[in-house]
Amino acid sequence: MTKERLNQKILSYINEMPSLPVSASKVLEICNSSRVNPSDLNQVISLDPVLTGRLLQLINSAYYALNTHITSIVKVITMLGLNTVKNLALSMAVLNVMPKNRGRGGLNMSSYWMHCLCVGASSKLLAEKQGIDVKYLEEYFLAGFLHDLGKIPLNAVLSQEYMDLITLAGNEHRALNDVENDSLGIDHCAAGVMISSAWKLDSSINDVIANHHKANEYSGKNSGIVCTVAAANYLSNVYEVGFAGDKYPVKLDRKVWNTIGFNEDVFVDIMEKLYSEIERAKLFLHIS
Repeated sequence: MTKERLNQKILSYINEMPSLPVSASKVLEICNSSRVNPSDLNQVISLDPVLTGRLLQLINSAYYALNTHITSIVKVITMLGLNTVKNLALSMAVLNVMPKNRGRGGLNMSSYWMHCLCVGASSKLLAEKQGIDVKYLEEYFLAGFLHDLGKIPLNAVLSQEYMDLITLAGNEHRALNDVENDSLGIDHCAAGVMISSAWKLDSSINDVIANHHKANEYSGKNSGIVCTVAAANYLSNVYEVGFAGDKYPVKLDRKVWNTIGFNEDVFVDIMEKLYSEIERAKLFLHIS
């Protein structure tokens, strides 16, 4: 099959992907409004029994170790904060519209999601070490969690062929996105931005998806989060937490480390909290 034909199949798949659930879109709309309060959000969340159940399960989990059992969504929203609820709701919505099983010969989706969870959790912990306001930490998690969103259509459409590209990148010690571009005329970064744009996700998420492999070249307003996720992605690949196709990650430019104020040793500092954050996310998203 020609590169042009493969490219067209991928674009067709992306165009046919389902939209985000109405409840998730409404949560985004409310939280991005200049005038929002917990009661507004409660009205939307209460109409979605699955989201309601997940939020109550999370707040009453051992992770938060509360002395009382919480049954009010308004109280959950107040305790977690609007940004946290928004990003958790969006994470769950994205996961629910994504294919759960790997195709013939394609990426192992359990390993893929584990990588995404690790990058999300690492991004959040790196942001915390940078002194980022606590109300924005879940934004870092979400951007990290979605950074490889574009691999979903490539893997779904190509399956065995995509695994062959991953093997080729590993054998030649090349970046997977370079091999994707050479063979398909599109890489997972560009594919991911198409999905993110169609879903009207935040500009910071778009920029992370587009630039996490070239963070040193990025000069926009979201450089902090782009460089943080790039570092988290690199470290997650180096320490082999999950697997999403990058066996030999390209070393990060010094500019990326300088932007976040750390070096590679920082991963050792966050490791103690990392798996706790991953387990928390798995609990909410029901990822095994």
